[in-house]
Amino acid sequence: MEFSTELFNLAFRFGFNLSIAYVIIKLIYHRDHNNNDFVFTYFMFNSLIFFFAYILGNMDINIGFAFGLFAVFAILRYRTDPIPIKEMTYLFVVITIGVINALGQNEVSYGELLFTNVTLVLLTYFLENYWQNNLLRRRTVEYEIIENIKPENHEKLLLDLKDRTGLSIVHFEIRRVFLDKVNIRIYSTD
Repeated sequence: MEFSTELFNLAFRFGFNLSIAYVIIKLIYHRDHNNNDFVFTYFMFNSLIFFFAYILGNMDINIGFAFGLFAVFAILRYRTDPIPIKEMTYLFVVITIGVINALGQNEVSYGELLFTNVTLVLLTYFLENYWQNNLLRRRTVEYEIIENIKPENHEKLLLDLKDRTGLSIVHFEIRRVFLDKVNIRIYSTD
């Protein structure tokens, strides 16, 4: 079986797309986040969006139809369990990479495509590693004095958290409340 130029172009672009997704997902994201469910989701979304956009890019279809198909993906967001904002951002990054690598077929040179992808990888790496390190540190603690989680006792809670942890806590978020304890995310400068 002889491979056509279109099939070779599809395979080459998908290989390039998957290698960029691998760098972002496995080498940048997964290094600090050990949730394999999101890794699977990111690879699958990237691949699905790539093939979806590639095939639609080759078809002569109504723009309303294309937006309608993308709206289906947006609806899925509201029908699933909520995920943290950082994981949602990575999801949009891998979706965008898939679309860019699939749709830039004839009008975009390989040099422009390479520059765009490398820029997105470097920006993701920089923001994940250097920017994050210069911002507030985030930790989650278990706290057992349920009385202090009431809004009127938040100042008391903040002072108790500072005293117990020894950290310079800027603010906190009450995450999950159980019968005898609560998970609190604290943001500190150290």
